[in-house]
Amino acid sequence: MTSYDLILRGGACVLPWGIETTDVGVREGRIAALGDLRTAHAANEVDCRGLHVLPGLIDAHVHLRDPGDPAVEDLAHGTKGALLGGLTAVFDMPNTAPSITDRERLDWKRGYLEGRAWVDVGIYVGASQKNIDELGMLELQPNVCAVKVFAGSSTGDLLVGDDASLERVMRNGRRRICYHSEDEYRLQERKPQFKSGMPHRNHMVWRDVECAFLGTRRLMALARKTGRPAHILHVSTAEELDYLKDFRDVCTVEVLLNHLTQTDEAYDRLGGYAVMNPPIRDERHLKAAWAAVADGTVDVVGSDHAPHSRAAKERPWPDCAAGLTGVQTIVPLMLDHVSAGRLSLSRLADLMCAGPARVYGVVGKGRLAAGYDADFTIVDMKKRRSIEESWIVSPCGWTPFAGHDCTGWPVMTILRGAVAMREDEVIGAPRGTAVRFAEARGA
Repeated sequence: MTSYDLILRGGACVLPWGIETTDVGVREGRIAALGDLRTAHAANEVDCRGLHVLPGLIDAHVHLRDPGDPAVEDLAHGTKGALLGGLTAVFDMPNTAPSITDRERLDWKRGYLEGRAWVDVGIYVGASQKNIDELGMLELQPNVCAVKVFAGSSTGDLLVGDDASLERVMRNGRRRICYHSEDEYRLQERKPQFKSGMPHRNHMVWRDVECAFLGTRRLMALARKTGRPAHILHVSTAEELDYLKDFRDVCTVEVLLNHLTQTDEAYDRLGGYAVMNPPIRDERHLKAAWAAVADGTVDVVGSDHAPHSRAAKERPWPDCAAGLTGVQTIVPLMLDHVSAGRLSLSRLADLMCAGPARVYGVVGKGRLAAGYDADFTIVDMKKRRSIEESWIVSPCGWTPFAGHDCTGWPVMTILRGAVAMREDEVIGAPRGTAVRFAEARGA
């Protein structure tokens, strides 16, 4: 009798070639078999009948704020939220305090996550004016998912806004670079038009379509000039999405859950809890984002989980902090979009598993297929549940989606063959490790 460490029995498995009801056998943390395993034995068996088994979902855009302010967020709480929300890996941004911009801080972070991370973690390195010449070396360090460039709206010392410096960044290294694309010059030029205490919806007026589109046009011109592949994060405008279809040779595209879910009415309802960069926009842009999901323009959907304290969010605009929580709620909300018919489960797996793996060069993740890591997000598409702030584990304690009713919910998260979350119960100790990437040394 064939023996496995774990068998998932009878689930509707979201495979690269379609959805099939089948068994999955796991051995030594990797997928060993797909098919009829009725005659096989395992130390642990999970009945998945009536459930869907997805490859472990990835949120490739989170800010876990560690090192920083543990009263707002830290790596342990943020990754626990990810686990409870059905994720098996997250990629953490570098704008911490201090920023992750050199080898010493990268080494510290890699060691720090061991024993603290509840899911696997990829590490961004930040570009600054001071480390441009070192980026080619830094991007090849173990477990680095990408270089992150703030071409606008930076924190700390992570602004690289002028074309000459951006071109230098592109000419130092070879891996795909991730960009926050807003034009810093237009932002600063228009800032005096707005005063403290103005309505929050002015956020999308200040950081308007042209602010984002101009930044993206500049970056695409430089990407073509240098031949350096780009990944534009949180694309928020119809204009950009249409424009980027002509740059598939050098560019991949991320859209946020927020820009697929919220429109400008959120400013009136949520005030500062709707303020993020780039901003939530009107329905025309939301419809364009869904059209781009449908036609394949979008490669990745992320949360841009960026917590702040309630006090920081409740200051008058524009003094309130920009950034929203999302790592724990992205999977339930995307499942709700599946239930509403806006995309299929197969497309969801592409956007949140195969897509991130392809864009960033992840080793061993991205598909429910033999030989890959035994990471699984198991969901009940019939389960109905409301998002409640009491469920949120991030220390900041809030979500802009409180009260949102979802149809479809993650009921189990399996990390390298071990059940790590089941029905809201976190099981065992943190076992997340650093994600491996194909082009990074030590992969």
